[in-house]
Amino acid sequence: MKIIHVDMDQFFAAVEQRDNPELKGKPIAVGHDVERGVVSTASYEARRFGVHSAQSIQLAKRLCPQLIIVEPHFQRYKEVSAQLHEIFHDYTDLIEPISLDEAFLDVTENKRGIELGVDIAREIKQRIRETTGLTASAGVSYCKFLAKIASDWRKPDGLTVIHPDRALDFIAQLKVEKIWGVGQKTAEKMHRMGIFTGMDLRNTSLTRLTEEFGKMGQGFYDFARGIDNRPVISEWERKSVSCERTFETDISENAAVTIHLYHTVLELERRIKKNAFEGRTLTLKVKFLDFKQITRSITVDHLLRTKDEILPLAKQLMQGVEYHSHPIRLIGLGVSNPGSHPLSGGLASRQGEKWIELELNFAPWPDE
Repeated sequence: MKIIHVDMDQFFAAVEQRDNPELKGKPIAVGHDVERGVVSTASYEARRFGVHSAQSIQLAKRLCPQLIIVEPHFQRYKEVSAQLHEIFHDYTDLIEPISLDEAFLDVTENKRGIELGVDIAREIKQRIRETTGLTASAGVSYCKFLAKIASDWRKPDGLTVIHPDRALDFIAQLKVEKIWGVGQKTAEKMHRMGIFTGMDLRNTSLTRLTEEFGKMGQGFYDFARGIDNRPVISEWERKSVSCERTFETDISENAAVTIHLYHTVLELERRIKKNAFEGRTLTLKVKFLDFKQITRSITVDHLLRTKDEILPLAKQLMQGVEYHSHPIRLIGLGVSNPGSHPLSGGLASRQGEKWIELELNFAPWPDE
């Protein structure tokens, strides 16, 4: 297998600096400059001060007093993303988008008949620069796990190849934080277990890993050995539709919660219609003032499409949330479980459920 992972450098910020020459070379952060605003992307000039994505705008401005906050232009980012995919399709149709600015490409058999994956990656990087004026980093390896790590290895404008013969040695010296699926909390848990590197992970038994991390334990066990059999999936089936709202002021009164829940339901209904999606499971996400987060889900025997079908369930889920003494800073709703047989229909609590959103803060709602 020859897998390439292409990842644009500081994508949103790079587009803004390209389109606004006065921003070049300056520390900028893309996001909404409001009290609860969040950094979507920071330029490399801003990152030197400790500014990074998913950070609050207010903290970013304290870290970098000269920081320039730029409102996002999502339609422009989508247009550039479309240009990237036109380039990708000149080499292969086996393309798996991860986000607007990154994708996996399976070039084992490519349209240009180029033997080496590194040569294809080099051509793609050059064409991206010529077409968009932006830079990309690329990683090349025999599996998605290593191609992804390789693309991050020499950012910005990097190109890294991890050959099968060198994969195990490469993984052995990796910090566990670099391994796919290892977030901050998982890394902290691994550190308490004495796992700091890929070699430490490789020396940990599968039994211990599954005891500590459940199903992900098998993934960590395989990754430590350079095993990743996941194919590049070019035809993606949507599994869910979701939205979330971060509030300017924390809410704890019944009336305020009801009003914001209602508007979140309306936004979810809009997204369901836009994506022609329908599912049977509704999930509520609540993030509190102290950033602790819970999710509640309910599955019913009919498809959820409209406000009238979703709102009563959302209210039912919210009834089980204690917010009077724990003010809410964010409410999210999502519909999933498309076309499958309904489950019990009961109420379930799921802590730490993965919730993916491209835009981390909406003020106002973007027309995505």
